[in-house]
Amino acid sequence: MPLISRKKLVYPIRQPLRDYLAHYNREHKLPIQYRDLLRYDNSASLFDKRNRDTLWETVYFPASEANDMLLGLKQIYAILKADGDMSVTGHLTIDRVDLCSYGNTQPFRVRVRNLVNDNFDYFYIKNADASRVYGLELEHILSPNRISYLTSGQTLIEEHIAGIPGDMFFEQQMNDADRNPVRLCKEFVKFNERCFVRLLGDMHSSNFVVDVTPDFDEVYYRIRAIDFDQQSYEGRKSVYMPQYYRQNGPMIRLGTEYLTPESVRQYQIEERSLMAGRLRVEQTRIGDLMAAMRFDTIAPDGHVRQLAEALDRHYQTRLFDTSRSMGDLVWRSLELLAGH
Repeated sequence: MPLISRKKLVYPIRQPLRDYLAHYNREHKLPIQYRDLLRYDNSASLFDKRNRDTLWETVYFPASEANDMLLGLKQIYAILKADGDMSVTGHLTIDRVDLCSYGNTQPFRVRVRNLVNDNFDYFYIKNADASRVYGLELEHILSPNRISYLTSGQTLIEEHIAGIPGDMFFEQQMNDADRNPVRLCKEFVKFNERCFVRLLGDMHSSNFVVDVTPDFDEVYYRIRAIDFDQQSYEGRKSVYMPQYYRQNGPMIRLGTEYLTPESVRQYQIEERSLMAGRLRVEQTRIGDLMAAMRFDTIAPDGHVRQLAEALDRHYQTRLFDTSRSMGDLVWRSLELLAGH
């Protein structure tokens, strides 16, 4: 199993990345910052429908601040979802604010409830980490998924990514009668390839979701990353390959049963071709992002050197050995992809 550093360093957003975010409409002035939510004065453990402790805590704010805090959260939701149009929030209420106290960055999760039909939506407020922001942006550009997020100073706002958590899917739906094992395994191969090319690490089953779409005679799957903390941070190559995580064992065993090596290679080539096509379409944007990332520090120098050597061995090249940053490594990986 790949080794992950126990405590990842958090890197602030520096000016080149800030300029990029402003240019592409990711940077906004928000009514509430992450630090404001830390002024809660009470909390209670949150339990799920089976009465199991979720390890999240529901927090409560002082009466003198509660109304302003909840209004500010509605405004953030309007900016995230409707370009700031507050008319969409007339029938919405902030139902709950939860804190993940066991996580490295202690994110807040805000639940928004529709008073008309009782439907729920969520968004997250976190301390901004530059490597995580690069991860979100690379996901938006290189994957088939669009990502909605905002930054404001050192605060990060993320939309909720819907899907069945991977570990829950393995436990409860892996053996459903209507599953399509070949399509499921194909999607995991493509997900594995995307993670490795753009160097997104720590994709074990708790850090991705499975989006299941029934069709009239088939079931389609898409695997989506939901945690981008380990974008280009660790030095070990295997960290960036979901196939090596013990938690993903059920998927690997299924793939061994249903896929041939020739099929796996075909799906890897297909995904690389799709990513190369997205690169061509977003050539200007990825160039602007790399201009910031290549001169940014988002990992210790030792991790950069270790990963550069591993990638040179993997691709049987010397392309990575002059890299001085994780951004350089991602850039050279994308260069190989573009020439694929």
